[in-house]
Amino acid sequence: MAEIKNPNQQGGGQDSRTILAFSTIFLLMFLGFQYFKQKKGPEPPPQQQQQQGATPATPPIIANVASPTPGQVAVGPSVKAESEDETFLENDLYRIRFSNRGAQVTSWILKKYTNESGKPLDLVNSEAAPQHGYPLSLYTYDPVLTKQLTQALYEPSATGNLTAPAKLTFTYAEAGVKVIKTFSFDSSYVVSADILVTNNGVPVNALLAWPSGLGDQETLQSYNTNAQFDTSLNGKSDDEAPKKVISGATLTNPYDYVGISDLYFAAIFLPEVPARASVVTLHNKINIPRNRKTPDPNVTDQASVLGAAVGDSSGHTRLRLFAGPKVIEVLGSVRATAPDGSFTGPDLERIINFGWLKVIAKPFFLALRWIYQHIIHNWGWAILVLTLFINLIMLPTRVQMMHSALKMQRIQPEMDAIKNRYKNYKMNDPRRQDMNKEIFDLQKREKVNMFGGCLPMLVQMPLLFGFYKMLSNVIELRHADWLWLHDLAAPDPLHVLPVFFIVTMFLVQFLTPSPGMDPTQQKMMAFTMPVFFGFMTWNLASGLALYWSFGNIINVIQQMIMNRTKLGREMKEIAARRTAKRLGKSAVRK
Repeated sequence: MAEIKNPNQQGGGQDSRTILAFSTIFLLMFLGFQYFKQKKGPEPPPQQQQQQGATPATPPIIANVASPTPGQVAVGPSVKAESEDETFLENDLYRIRFSNRGAQVTSWILKKYTNESGKPLDLVNSEAAPQHGYPLSLYTYDPVLTKQLTQALYEPSATGNLTAPAKLTFTYAEAGVKVIKTFSFDSSYVVSADILVTNNGVPVNALLAWPSGLGDQETLQSYNTNAQFDTSLNGKSDDEAPKKVISGATLTNPYDYVGISDLYFAAIFLPEVPARASVVTLHNKINIPRNRKTPDPNVTDQASVLGAAVGDSSGHTRLRLFAGPKVIEVLGSVRATAPDGSFTGPDLERIINFGWLKVIAKPFFLALRWIYQHIIHNWGWAILVLTLFINLIMLPTRVQMMHSALKMQRIQPEMDAIKNRYKNYKMNDPRRQDMNKEIFDLQKREKVNMFGGCLPMLVQMPLLFGFYKMLSNVIELRHADWLWLHDLAAPDPLHVLPVFFIVTMFLVQFLTPSPGMDPTQQKMMAFTMPVFFGFMTWNLASGLALYWSFGNIINVIQQMIMNRTKLGREMKEIAARRTAKRLGKSAVRK
């Protein structure tokens, strides 16, 4: 494995156990990394936590009246279409289909992306939207009014096909309720919206909604694990797992942006005036077939569907909506509105879930992308080139580990002699402290650091986690092919890489000198660990398995070369002497 160095090369039984403990800790950290991220999750701001813990709130400022009060007269003539019609709006990035029923979106095709079936990707969730609402529908605090606004036939300013830059307005008026929804489109993934709903001239607190997840969500994991509720509050970004999102909770904090995303796509609202942002969290459930290829209505899983509705507490909502891929440079170009009204607020890049490892993961991705753009135009080969570069950079730490192990082995006989003098004393005997002091003095005199072999490993571990987070979150690897692999973001369907990983890791273990290692531990490390770590790669992204497997090949080559150096030969001689001594003692006992 690229960043997992063989603990066998450490000296002494006790030191070997220390390295084994470090490896175990590393393994537990790796397996629990994503689990505990979802299990605990970041704490919401105090105000948000209080509001989400309450029952669904009432609108903060604007009165919500579904019909005129007694004695009032409906204002204005009726405005509505006679029949249902559609308007298509497109640019080079998307093709959006509006229905004048509800003035909402029934299809949002991203032209540069495909779904798991190879068809154009539709951001509208075809399973959840018919049940819980379509994008750009309106949400109010009166269910009757909400139903009226989503079922009404609006009068569109245009039908047929429109090409950006363009503006599309929907108008509806009935019994005093008047709605004007205007959307503006340009060449980017950002759509501007201007929403005004009044009842007898009084503004109604109507919020623009994206209520039913995203169309890329096709598995239970993508619904329940990869989905998140994204926010930025006063420049501080946050994301909530589905189980922490309470449906119908009102948030009135000054949000820079609010929305939902999955692993690769997002729908994010950016209020024109964050100080007046009014947000409602939406969380619904749907049943999805357990087996997509042969769906059985009786065999389903319940999935969480996140949504968000955003408005302006003044009653007149103006905002922007980003709906598209989580590409770093694209998200970095979309900024929230600053207090002075300029688009200089926080950018959307933060919704990519690199977490606290962003300081490592992002540079890794930028390096990977540079290799892809300037050296070889294939993401699989780019991963191999970056893996080679990383291993060359880490070579000095591996040499340092061998030097530390050799120093430890040179003084191992003296350490064993010290331990033998105190072996008859119990562990709680104060004279045991004298033994520890003698060993410490010996190591200090010989300039040996007992953790010298561990520290380089601890340096490597963040790089491994950073590479893992990078490969697990960048959309560029989605559906990227390499040789027999058709999706570097998905597990190897033939499991060639996991098997190859096991074989190459075993070779690393076999070739690395292991003086002082207990035979039982040696067998466990040489056979059990490759199989165990290989099993880990069975269901991980093939891009990550490719990185690890090629890293093992590099380690094998490096170890073969180092074994031929003076340092390697001395370690092999020490290992041979210790093995002969151990076998001799065994023969005497027999």
